[in-house]
Amino acid sequence: MNGNVAVVGTGFMADSVCRQLNGRCNVARYADIAEGVPQAAELVIVADDELPSSGYFETEEAMRQAGVQWLRGFAAAEQGVVGPLVRPDRPGCSQCADDRRLTARGDFGGAPPLLREADGKSRHAGALRAGLRHISHLLAAETIRVLQGRRAHTENHLYLIDLGTLKSSLHAVLPDPLCPVCGGVPDDSEQLARISLQQRPKWSPDSYRCRPLHGLKETLRQYADPETGLINAIEPDLVSPFAAMNANVPSFTMGDEVTAGRSHRYEESRLTAILEGLERRCGQAPRGKRTAVRGSYNDVAGHALDPAKVGLYSPEQYALPDFPFEPYDPDVPLDWVWGYSLVQERPILVPECLAYYCAEYGDGFVQEGSNGCAIGGCIEEAILHGIMEVVERDSFLLTWYARLPVPRLDPLSFGDRELRLMIGRLRAVAGYEVHLFNTTMESGIPSIWAVAKSREPGKMNLVCAAGAHPDPLRAAKSAIHELAGAVLWLERKLAEHRHELVPMLDDPSLVQRMEHHALLYGLPQAEERLLFLLDERRPLRTFAEEFAPKASHADLTDDLQDMIGVFRSLNLDVIAVDQSSPETARSGLHCVKVLIPGMLPMTFGHQLARLNGLERVLRVPAELGYAQKPLTMDRLNPHPHPFL
Repeated sequence: MNGNVAVVGTGFMADSVCRQLNGRCNVARYADIAEGVPQAAELVIVADDELPSSGYFETEEAMRQAGVQWLRGFAAAEQGVVGPLVRPDRPGCSQCADDRRLTARGDFGGAPPLLREADGKSRHAGALRAGLRHISHLLAAETIRVLQGRRAHTENHLYLIDLGTLKSSLHAVLPDPLCPVCGGVPDDSEQLARISLQQRPKWSPDSYRCRPLHGLKETLRQYADPETGLINAIEPDLVSPFAAMNANVPSFTMGDEVTAGRSHRYEESRLTAILEGLERRCGQAPRGKRTAVRGSYNDVAGHALDPAKVGLYSPEQYALPDFPFEPYDPDVPLDWVWGYSLVQERPILVPECLAYYCAEYGDGFVQEGSNGCAIGGCIEEAILHGIMEVVERDSFLLTWYARLPVPRLDPLSFGDRELRLMIGRLRAVAGYEVHLFNTTMESGIPSIWAVAKSREPGKMNLVCAAGAHPDPLRAAKSAIHELAGAVLWLERKLAEHRHELVPMLDDPSLVQRMEHHALLYGLPQAEERLLFLLDERRPLRTFAEEFAPKASHADLTDDLQDMIGVFRSLNLDVIAVDQSSPETARSGLHCVKVLIPGMLPMTFGHQLARLNGLERVLRVPAELGYAQKPLTMDRLNPHPHPFL
């Protein structure tokens, strides 16, 4: 077999690779990459008995300049590494692989050299040489595959070898779009922000998705891996009454974040947890476009969202001691990203700190979360579900702040067997009764507030959740899944932190973290704050009485257009920021952040509630017949909300 291969290295492994390739191809030997890269080589093998202290930056630069593909093998601590195969004209390099490992494992790079103790003496030399020989065999086998024109196993993958047992495993490595060596994303622009809605047939008549979840099973595998994955752990929640799965999204800069998948089947929940993890990752900071616009609102006002319309803090909040935000100033420069107004049908600038929720990113003037972030098999699907999340949180908060006596629903009136079994299981397994309320606001998009009420002392007294969906039954089931995923976890937290929670009843400023909001209402003393909702003197209403039948379309985009039309008639804009990254785009997955200025944003930490400038909370109760006239700010609910 012909072919020119260069082997770079001076140790045992480089010698072993040369011996195995001798006679099978033309091998040139180099001690160091500083000697130069032979451009005649079809492949360069860099074989190091130990991980070089300087890493592989110089090698990457030299290979890219020479336009030569290369493959590395090395050992660190008790593990050997082979790969990835790096092609100079494609994304994906050794730096991507090392960063993925560092993020997923958190301990890569600080390990001691393989063959020496602190005194420099050799240890376990015989056993470890067997490991190095094994690495060299993998390098030689990959070389032959490349020269034969076959796909290498290390194409976008790493071999990891346990040097004690020689057990080898192959791990996917996704190219990092922000990699300083091989990455590159375009500048954000008005043109890239344009969204042209396309027809998207639903995968089934009763679905609001264009791709079935089970059809994503294979493509989602590449994202979950304990050694290199964007998601490094997925575990079943065996405490939850339903088949829930939790996924961990690691990050050195923003901290690990746990996402959940909740359904009645563990495999389905696993896939949902991965999708949720990808959504959260895309929502943290820009990964697919480079922010390119900076200026004050007054500089860009002609084609920008007015930040004052999304809800700010009051002067009283800004005056609080150690308040973490400065008052918004339209003359202070901000970073802006391009979104698309689906009502005005034009690109529009959005403050980066509203489009992405990482607290350490950009010029934050308010707390922003994942509210309105969604992932879908097409951008239309992602936007539709992003709208539903905004509506869900807005309906919950408006009901809370205005203390609306919304209709009580009879859960059994729908006649749905699954809903009945879900409610029965929460009662039998967890000891909670479920109550449902219709919190649909002026948009007409069905919204449900669900309450789990404990039947036994010592548990969480009340737990609240919400759901919104064009199908009210799905909205109810979504809210109950949220309850099921939270009640037993909250019970443990309540037992551990009850002594911290009691003072929050009188001092709401102590409610500072997300879990505080839900845990506070685990205390029986807080139940009186929900009597406006729980008043049993109001009759139960059936689903049929509360929700008129509404036919859905065969095409998902038609449903989306209907929603956009509703908000247009209400004089509310719908803005979508495409948060997709090359990592999600490779699977045809799209992530968006939906903002509907004027609707109430979900916030956590009572002192960070954002109501200033959001007059809907004062106006809508009267429009829906819950109040005789518009409310005033001093009449709004002063207590921390109970959302989790």
